[in-house]
Amino acid sequence: MADVVLLFGRLLFLALLYLFLFAAVRTGIGLVTLRSERARSGTLALEVVRGPREIAGIRVPLDGPVIIGRSPDADLVIADEFVSAVHARVTPDGSSVLVEDLGSTNGTLLDGQPVTRPLHGKVGSRIALGQNEIAVVSS
Repeated sequence: MADVVLLFGRLLFLALLYLFLFAAVRTGIGLVTLRSERARSGTLALEVVRGPREIAGIRVPLDGPVIIGRSPDADLVIADEFVSAVHARVTPDGSSVLVEDLGSTNGTLLDGQPVTRPLHGKVGSRIALGQNEIAVVSS
């Protein structure tokens, strides 16, 4: 009787293991498919053109809204006294981006224009926050 219970336990364990592996492979295939579709559609990213040397040249993909600020909770942290804790938000909007100033002290510029309301930018647009400059690039 004990042998039958052990055999049944082993078979149940193998079945659960195969179900787990099947689910993991399905998820992985979905991720690979999504990544290749995003690559084909030309996703956008933010690239630090001018800023602190620790983050100069860094790219942040725009998979969703990106908060820029001095706070450690921001998605793109810029350690600069002219950047507010939560300075600006950049949101992808199809093939363009929506730039919003979040009530910063020193303001935000998009291609040289003050961001007093949400403004649309495109690939090549420059976002200025104090002495820092961030470019919208295609990745």
